[in-house]
Amino acid sequence: MKSNLIQHLFTTRKLSKQDIENLFDLAKKIENNPKDYSEVCKGRILGNLFFEPSTRTRLSFESAMLRLGGKILGFTSSRDSSATKGESIADTIRMVNHYADIAVVRHYMEGVGEIAKQVSTIPIISGGTGTQEHPTQALLDLYTLKKEFDNIDDLNIGFLGDLKYGRTIPSLLYSLIKYDNIKINLISPKTLRIRGNVENRLNNAKSDYLVTENLHEVLETLDALYVTRIQKERFLDPIDYERLKNSYKITPETLQDVKDHFIILHPLPRVDEIHYDVDKLKYSRYFEQAKNGVWIRMALILKLLGVE
Repeated sequence: MKSNLIQHLFTTRKLSKQDIENLFDLAKKIENNPKDYSEVCKGRILGNLFFEPSTRTRLSFESAMLRLGGKILGFTSSRDSSATKGESIADTIRMVNHYADIAVVRHYMEGVGEIAKQVSTIPIISGGTGTQEHPTQALLDLYTLKKEFDNIDDLNIGFLGDLKYGRTIPSLLYSLIKYDNIKINLISPKTLRIRGNVENRLNNAKSDYLVTENLHEVLETLDALYVTRIQKERFLDPIDYERLKNSYKITPETLQDVKDHFIILHPLPRVDEIHYDVDKLKYSRYFEQAKNGVWIRMALILKLLGVE
């Protein structure tokens, strides 16, 4: 996997289905026997360069490296870095090359991956960049589906909410289209439909997908529903956000006629698009989904460092 992937991971587009499945195999081994991996990164350092806020991504990467016996350094906001003094992202990456063995970058700017490829001498992983991609989130989402259904092929999956700005959506779609007989349902307000470049990739892959504004049109057919929040921080006009923020709300009543094996995923954080009463239902998997991020990120660190 390392030779095909990776020196860096900023997109899922270049991962093959076999790359993904190999990562899942390692993640499963780690999950089943975490003590076997508790010192494999002893003496290694992970640099966390988070120019945007994060809870799950940052903490799960930190947890992953600590569970592997390594150490961490970094910052949690651009305000805590020399970016406030005008330092470029390229120079920040050049500096972390001297301090860490591998690094994670979350940044508001598109194209950070290309910069990293040009200047970094250590593996760099995207922790989410701009509105384009969030590859490790997609991998943990897929791992959750794999654990739930054993096989990702043949699933009918709905994507609900902000499909335009949500960076988890492209990464997950680019991964899903590598599997067989996947049915995709894209459910959103018209103004938050997936971007044209993402839809072009679906078309080029001859994907079976439906675009609709009506959740109830497809809900009963779904094996899984991937819910996303309407992201206030992505709107230039607050009036547009206020108009769209309550477009969809999942309650226990919403789910009365879903399949028995149906599950709900969410990359989190949520606002009010999933009612808290849904947490108690057998369909909710979003907290398990977040936990799975630790195993996936442990596996990815090992793959990139070549110490598995």
